[in-house]
Amino acid sequence: MSILYDAQAAAFTLHTQNTTYQMQVARTGHLLHLYYGRRTGGDCLDYQYVPMDAGFSPNAYELRYQRTASVDLQPQEYSSENTGDFRLSALEVTLGNGAFGTDLRYKSHAILPGKYRVEGMPAAFAGDGEAETLIITLEDAASHLQVELLYGVFSGKDIITRAARLRNAGTGTITLQKAASMVLDLPFGHWDLLHFHGRHCMERMPQRMPLIRGIQTVASRRGASSHHHNPFVILCDHRCDENHGDCIGLMLVYSGNHRTDVEVDQMSSTRVVMGIHDEQFNWTLAPGEVFHTPEVLLTFSHRGLTALSHTYHRFLRQNIIRSRWNTRQRPVLINNWEATYFNFTAEKILQLAEQAAALGVEMLVLDDGWFGQRNDDNAGLGDWYVNTKKLPGGLDPLIEKINALGMKFGIWVEPEMVSEDSDLYRAHPEWALTVPDRKPVMSRNQLVLDMADPAVIEYLYTQFSALLREHHIEYVKWDMNRNMADVYSHSLPAARQGEVFHRYILGVYGLLERLTSEFPDVLFEGCAGGGGRYDAGMMYYFPQIWCSDDTDAIERMTIQHGTSFGYPISTVGAHVSASPNHQTGRTTPLGTRALVAMAGTFGYELDLGKLTDGEKEQIKEQIQRFHRYYDLIQNGDYYRLTDPQEQSYFNAWEFAAPDGSRALLNLVVTHARANPNGVHFRLKGLDLDALYAVGELHCDGCEVALEERSERLISGSSLMYAGYTLPLMRGDYPCVQMLFVRR
Repeated sequence: MSILYDAQAAAFTLHTQNTTYQMQVARTGHLLHLYYGRRTGGDCLDYQYVPMDAGFSPNAYELRYQRTASVDLQPQEYSSENTGDFRLSALEVTLGNGAFGTDLRYKSHAILPGKYRVEGMPAAFAGDGEAETLIITLEDAASHLQVELLYGVFSGKDIITRAARLRNAGTGTITLQKAASMVLDLPFGHWDLLHFHGRHCMERMPQRMPLIRGIQTVASRRGASSHHHNPFVILCDHRCDENHGDCIGLMLVYSGNHRTDVEVDQMSSTRVVMGIHDEQFNWTLAPGEVFHTPEVLLTFSHRGLTALSHTYHRFLRQNIIRSRWNTRQRPVLINNWEATYFNFTAEKILQLAEQAAALGVEMLVLDDGWFGQRNDDNAGLGDWYVNTKKLPGGLDPLIEKINALGMKFGIWVEPEMVSEDSDLYRAHPEWALTVPDRKPVMSRNQLVLDMADPAVIEYLYTQFSALLREHHIEYVKWDMNRNMADVYSHSLPAARQGEVFHRYILGVYGLLERLTSEFPDVLFEGCAGGGGRYDAGMMYYFPQIWCSDDTDAIERMTIQHGTSFGYPISTVGAHVSASPNHQTGRTTPLGTRALVAMAGTFGYELDLGKLTDGEKEQIKEQIQRFHRYYDLIQNGDYYRLTDPQEQSYFNAWEFAAPDGSRALLNLVVTHARANPNGVHFRLKGLDLDALYAVGELHCDGCEVALEERSERLISGSSLMYAGYTLPLMRGDYPCVQMLFVRR
């Protein structure tokens, strides 16, 4: 049993292989959080909490004469406003009589086999016997609002999931103004906050800072998880690094507005509250109705950030991503976007496909511009019929010719958007999110469809199910190219406009559930102007997500580095693009561009007709090499050997087989120097007692001396502890890729 209940102590203990999570019902009925960290023997840890009287921290009425058990001082499992706990609250409500707040007390609990479900939203799933569920029901005696705290314990994977289910068991209407997924109180320790900020074309930049006495917030109000603040944070002990120290990961399985607040209070206790953003959130809960919060994936590591990342990588691959393509080898593709943009014909696309097929590329993806009157980004969104001026006879003749080359066919769509200049908008202007009597804010000259409206969802399902049913399409790139303003649904009454943001994402999830279930053999890739919706919620439907619209290999190393802290390499959409790069103008060798793109799903996005014969031969070899390394890259353990934000000389990363049999070293010199120091690194994940040889070596800009050393056998302990030094590397962005093989 991974979930234990001690009736005498009224304590719940949740064990995983390496962690323990513990709670206790106080004598007042409040649910207290006692511990989350490295696995303990299971003793009740309430002895850590010494009763005290701190000024201006009130006590429950029944303890009014004792003054030593204030909810303002005790670690709470799920906090509510207006009840004497002046720290961050998880729940803010207004009752029918206008009163604020709920006083939540323990009512009951249940321990169940298997994993609970989150209605209408993505959540972790479990195999037979893989998980247990704990449900603790709290209730407010005045309103009869019940909060069911849900815990899923994946003992063998060191993951505990959390969510909340709010049920109005009373007779009056309750308004939710905030309903977070979880609270985590940490009374002890000195923590840093590691979060992942950014912007379009520069997503998920790690930033680590000490916690302050006060509140620090990581959030998005853009209608999407956003390029700007990812719904994933890590709390690290001050001494924690990649290989040592305590750290706690909190990952929200949600793709809409989110908020994570971290507060250090008067007693130096740390509280984290994570869930749906409460601004412009207002949810009416009638008697008998239930509201589900998104799920949070929690993990703890006492072995540093790398171990925490590995836990998330394995769990997302095995317990979040449902697609059949999660375990299938995905095709190397070419996307026509940076080769043609909107200016293409069927002949141009077929010519690109013929060139790609000759090089070993396995799929062609037709990007934006194939539908409606779509000749630029000012018109056509919403009109999902083929532009026969560009594609005479429709899609089928082109698909058939591409399939005849031995290639699969994929297509780009942007279902959630609409252009003012479109047949759809002219027929249904009320289907766009716009505020009455106000001109809307425009972004990319497009509007957002009201995904909270069932009629919109039904229209989109009809359009895209027909597209996939009537044509041999094996890949769909699902894009979303603007954030949300003028958020007003013409399908909802005035009193429910605070529900639009969340109902929007529920509509997206519902549509994706229908399409991915009906077409399970289609490879779906997510995109939101690149990595603007790169989150675990989307990964439930999309086994891969376009990591960033920035295809510059040198920039991509930093983006992919930050992404790797929580998300597996198998989800990283990455392509080799043109040089000079279209975003930065940087010139980078083809070999370096391929090396960086191999830290992902791998593909190409450039005009093959502009390449030399020598470059085409390189592409053939790159594709063959990627196939040889595919399993190691997609399913191996990923190691960050350098930090590109701190190391200006070179950047290195590694894939290692879990059994230590092979390791793939990847390194790019980002700042070649005259009279340089050696390029020195230490490998990870090897068998200490084994001997390793360089099984394959690929370099661009390396001196021949490296080839001469490749025959030598070196112990795993030497490679991991003493390290390896490369000879001089010259030129612009030289790179090396080395396969170490256990003998």
